Amino acid sequence: MNLKSHDLDSLLERMRKMRLLVLGDLMLDRFIYGSVSRISPEAPVPVVNVEMELSYPGGAANVGRNITDFGAKCAVAGLLGEDLAGKELSAQMKHANFDLSLMRSQKGFQTIQKTRVIGRNQQIVRVDREASFTATKDFVNSLEKALEMKVKTVDGVIVEDYGKGFISQPLVDLTVKLCKKHKKILTVDPNTHNPLNWRGVTAVKPNRSEAIAIIHSKFGYSRELSIQDVGEKLQELWKVPYILLTMGEGGMQLFQRGGKSYHTPTKAKEVFDVSGAGDTAIAFFTLAFAAGVEATLAAEIANHAAGIVVGKLGTATISRDELAASLKNHV
Repeated sequence: MNLKSHDLDSLLERMRKMRLLVLGDLMLDRFIYGSVSRISPEAPVPVVNVEMELSYPGGAANVGRNITDFGAKCAVAGLLGEDLAGKELSAQMKHANFDLSLMRSQKGFQTIQKTRVIGRNQQIVRVDREASFTATKDFVNSLEKALEMKVKTVDGVIVEDYGKGFISQPLVDLTVKLCKKHKKILTVDPNTHNPLNWRGVTAVKPNRSEAIAIIHSKFGYSRELSIQDVGEKLQELWKVPYILLTMGEGGMQLFQRGGKSYHTPTKAKEVFDVSGAGDTAIAFFTLAFAAGVEATLAAEIANHAAGIVVGKLGTATISRDELAASLKNHV
């Protein structure tokens, strides 16, 4: 990493001054923690004696939470239901200083919730509550004016697709058009089950399993592919300048159109929970890239951030000081 300590401090402060917009599926993440001492007499499952319950902004809102907890500013565009979970999530995002001017609510829509039951620091079961939704052309058109006004004011845009319906091709096409018009970077965290055309975006960040599934689906391959093959095929498919492939314990691989690929090994010291690590990676890659650094350094920063967050329980975030300490160890 070609940074001196004072340059790093300057970069982190520039990142904290960034303003990002996140579009995607908003969720409420619930965590039920407890102790496990016996098996249920009713079925071969553990009995969890509940000791603590917590909830956080999840899905695309967790990307935003990574941004605001770091000290930068974030606006979100997404959909909530007019229910108790929606009110709770809205209140949490307001408390985290999100800009909610592009958030929409819809009668009859059920706010997406993921509840994880954890005993002895291990996830025992996850309970999902969600309803189907499709962002129609009319819905997207209703967002256009407000979306353009917001794109003008931010330094970068993230599309966080959890495949729950908010991210549609019409919305992607509109966002690409607006980002090109106003010269903003646009990064994407895609979903395997929502195969969209990402041409025109700046960078796409799939994880390894998602990338392989996409390639097998699009190209009909059955053979095992090397990481280099995966990156080259994704660039052929999407025609984007950058693809950041996250690989868990394998670190991250950045593919650059017209340039060499770049590998950064994992920076995780301990892994307690990988929930939300992809959200952290896309948030910090975009923050760094928007702050003006080259893509390889943005990938390094994203890798350090993800390495910190997997050492925490739940969909956690990191502070400026935590990231600074991790990066300074490698300067």
